[in-house]
Amino acid sequence: MARQKVLFICGSMNQTTMMHKISEHLQDFDCRFSYFYGDTLANYCAERGYLDFTILGRQFRKQTEEFCAQHNLCMDPGGKGRYDLVLTCSDLIVPANIRNSKVVLVQEGMTDPENFMYHLVKWLHLPRYLASTSTTGLSHAYDLFCVASEGYREHFERKGVSPHKLRVTGIPNFDNAAQYYANDFPHKNYVLAATSDTRETFKFDSRKKFIRQVVEIAAGRQIIFKLHPNEDAARSTREIHEVAPDALVFDKGNTDHMVANCAELVTQYSSVVYVGLALGKKCYSYFDIEELQRMTPIQNGGTSAIQIAAQCRSLLNRESVQHGQFSVA
Repeated sequence: MARQKVLFICGSMNQTTMMHKISEHLQDFDCRFSYFYGDTLANYCAERGYLDFTILGRQFRKQTEEFCAQHNLCMDPGGKGRYDLVLTCSDLIVPANIRNSKVVLVQEGMTDPENFMYHLVKWLHLPRYLASTSTTGLSHAYDLFCVASEGYREHFERKGVSPHKLRVTGIPNFDNAAQYYANDFPHKNYVLAATSDTRETFKFDSRKKFIRQVVEIAAGRQIIFKLHPNEDAARSTREIHEVAPDALVFDKGNTDHMVANCAELVTQYSSVVYVGLALGKKCYSYFDIEELQRMTPIQNGGTSAIQIAAQCRSLLNRESVQHGQFSVA
């Protein structure tokens, strides 16, 4: 009997590595991978570089292709085959060609704040991507939504996600923060500032004010800035050195290792704050810290991918029973 087919839709490197980790526990299925894609208009714009500031961008497509090549993963760009199950980390765009498949949505990390655009999108039924990740889960075009913690389960349920679709599994890349203490990053006991790509995604960012706040928090200690991978690194580095000339600035490198070695962590809207909170670091964020502590991803020793894979199997087995099919262990 032919193996059931599963498509993993990737995107950013965080999303791509999450999908890969889950796939490792579904090896008895026919697994294929695709870069993130949309429908005709979105794909047309992406191919011409108009959406390079999003996960539809050409740089993310290239990263996905390179990662799949490095790990010998079978690709099906744009999901052209027929699939029994599709996994994705984003439902801001739900391609038409997956709507007849079972779909599992996996929380990627922190979601954007519920600002004016969020409420406008909900009120006027505008495209969800206009409000960025604040509308995660609101497509309702999935069968299960695997989330990071009980706090996030409550968060998404409050937004209108059906409680019957929510599963608290933890999420890969955020479920075993203690492992990051084993690293070779040469610096220690500094104040780490993790920036966000707010300007690149057309949101307001008083960057100079943020840098000055970091300097004040550091109070003479070594400062390291880790830039978001989607940022204009040259511009951000120039701005940082105008205010903090002795700060070290990295636009590449393992951010989690940098968090593990820091004394304090300063963030804007970055999911890396969850790594800091899980490791007991003193953290700063534009979000309310007490709220973030409540929503911090569960630490289950890196078993979230196994939990999500189990949910996938359960969903497919349930579908098989409904169609009068039997599976044999």
